[in-house]
Amino acid sequence: MPNDALPILSADQSTAEAKVHDLLRAAGVDLEEERLTPLAEGKSSIMAITGKAGSGKTMLLSMLYQALKASGVDVISGDYEARRKKERRTLAILAPTNKAASVLRTRGVPATTIHRILYTPVYDPEYERIAEWLAGQAERPEVEIEGLTEQALDRAFAFYQQMNSIPGALAAAGLRGSDFITGWKRREEPLDIGMVDESSMLDKRQFEDLQEIFPTLILFGDPAQLAPVQQSGEMVFDTLPEGRVTHLNRIHRQEADNPILDLAHALADPELTFEDFERRIEDAAARDDRVVMAGRVEAAKMARSPVLVWRNATRIRLIHAFRAAYDAPADALLPGEPLICDGIELPLKHRKKRIDLEARGLIKGAQVIYLGEGKKPGFSRIHVVGAPDPRVNVASIVKIEMPDEEEPFIPFAARMGATFLHGAACTIHKAQGSQWPEVQVFAPDLWAAARVGRVEAGQPLWKRLAYVAITRAEERLFWVMRNRLARPSEPLGTEDLVAPAAPLSLEADDQL
Repeated sequence: MPNDALPILSADQSTAEAKVHDLLRAAGVDLEEERLTPLAEGKSSIMAITGKAGSGKTMLLSMLYQALKASGVDVISGDYEARRKKERRTLAILAPTNKAASVLRTRGVPATTIHRILYTPVYDPEYERIAEWLAGQAERPEVEIEGLTEQALDRAFAFYQQMNSIPGALAAAGLRGSDFITGWKRREEPLDIGMVDESSMLDKRQFEDLQEIFPTLILFGDPAQLAPVQQSGEMVFDTLPEGRVTHLNRIHRQEADNPILDLAHALADPELTFEDFERRIEDAAARDDRVVMAGRVEAAKMARSPVLVWRNATRIRLIHAFRAAYDAPADALLPGEPLICDGIELPLKHRKKRIDLEARGLIKGAQVIYLGEGKKPGFSRIHVVGAPDPRVNVASIVKIEMPDEEEPFIPFAARMGATFLHGAACTIHKAQGSQWPEVQVFAPDLWAAARVGRVEAGQPLWKRLAYVAITRAEERLFWVMRNRLARPSEPLGTEDLVAPAAPLSLEADDQL
């Protein structure tokens, strides 16, 4: 990247960058001189960079990744790992959840999950040559594989340049994971440098595991977010010595007089009550149409971005109100209904098939839209929101939770496959790591949290909930005041979902 294209860092970002450079230099990676020395045994170091929404944490992480890559550090993405050379230095960029990792991937940073870094795929030698080329470690191979054309290799290369995913790139060439992955093995030796985004979501056990794997560890996190369950509001970077934590203060994202971020940062005022905060929202709404005081939930918006709630019971009631508003049958889904992937239920012997689906973007927490019944009984045609090739036909287990009942209603299910929950509403805890252009926040739930009076790490719970909820909105925030739902003016549909011009040949129902 030319120097004039580099973003301008704020003073606190420059301070944090300098501290990371010092930490890495002590570990044998000099970014200024682009000089590397072999990893020294027995040395370990850790630091954290914290800051609220918009402070530039992700931009700094991305710049550090680019600098490390330019210095010759090998990047381990989790989906492919080249044969390690003893003198080489390595970097892994991690996130606690698939949702958070996928957000980084869309920004060109090859992130993976903590769990995935513990296991590595074993590639067929024929396809490993392609993987090495995509990763920039070999010349373009001359392949003699039936159906794999030069155009398919070009498509794979273009995908990898954008998404930094080897399985995704090979899928873009028309391959299945079962073609190129022959098995899995547990990582047998420690790694080198680890950078962890969304580290506010780490629990103590994960933090301990990371310290065992990475002698050099850099955490990025938001201290105002919700802490992991059963950690009393404490985050792992709170336990670090003062000199090991650098805080970013200046706001970068949507910096130009953004009322959503202004509201988020107003929550830091210890004197602010819930009633005061709602008055601030009302004032912001009067000045700027990016903030709306809404009298009811809009069902039409729920079809593409979930209403954010605190209580699980509220989530279930809103989902049923949404389905009733669209006259959805009790025993089937309508095309256009939103779902959230709750995981992939496959036996261990089908790890390769799991990779195929994850390469298509079907990961835990992924937002999908139901398109209709699939080609086989128990299969669904779905649109994976944000995926380069969004149309997937997959064996599905769909669960619709019922009010005041422990067991969910299952309108249809395959014997195994991808599990889905309804996605018209979502808890604020589960929304961490995700963002949508427009977000509806269900204020009656936050009022209830304020009445409970619970405190986490010295901060009222309702303020943490409000902070996370409103910072999920990229462009527009709807603060829903009443427990009402506005019926849609048009039937549910899928016309807004754009299919790729040339669908890829990968079919998920060939896998499950």
